[in-house]
Amino acid sequence: MENSAALYLAHLNPITNSHEKIISQLAKEYHVYIFPVIFLKEDREVNTRTFPFSYEIRKKMLLSLFNGRNNIEIVPNYKFVSPYIKYLPPIVSPYSWVLRTGILRDVLEKRFISYTGDAAERIALRLYNLHPIKAKRLEISSSNVKELLYQEAIEKLRKRELDNNIHNNINHSAQNNHQEHTEQYNGRVRESWEVMVPKSVANIIKDNWSIVEKFAQSTDKTIKIFGMKFPTEGILK
Repeated sequence: MENSAALYLAHLNPITNSHEKIISQLAKEYHVYIFPVIFLKEDREVNTRTFPFSYEIRKKMLLSLFNGRNNIEIVPNYKFVSPYIKYLPPIVSPYSWVLRTGILRDVLEKRFISYTGDAAERIALRLYNLHPIKAKRLEISSSNVKELLYQEAIEKLRKRELDNNIHNNINHSAQNNHQEHTEQYNGRVRESWEVMVPKSVANIIKDNWSIVEKFAQSTDKTIKIFGMKFPTEGILK
């Protein structure tokens, strides 16, 4: 569709093979604007177990895939600024319309569509006059990838702890437990998450493995209201 744009508003935390496929397909027909969601509190991005990777890291992931593509842009305008409660309820809240205005601020084309694979989100986008097109859900979700990342991080942390215990000669029993654990650990498909994300994205995740370890050991400080997920930090103030 000539002289038209596609808006892709998503968490993208992290980018999966499905995200790459969707963006590539949209780019065949549209000028694509990618909007990774950002939650801000006092000019600081808020991240949680559900939203572990910062905007800058997600932007780096996207650039590793699409840098140099003139018809694909990454835009930091999908921002919720605390208190997030002011954006609710959707449609009714005037702040939710301010958010819409911000999203469209740098979209140069007069004609545009938006993309989501979620039926409820599609209804919301229609109510905001963002012209969603009908689409299927992602084959691979970021939630699946995150859970596999956290499982691997916990296993590696436990193995590291056992290795330290053995190194310090804690006791013979601990060594036996370590051997059993290692066999079970090595017998699993340890890096199955890697086949779910592009290779360049996998490398960026490995470079930021400390973030995975941090959130693997934390509780999820996220709340879902009106079908939308928000960090609990900043929801009220």
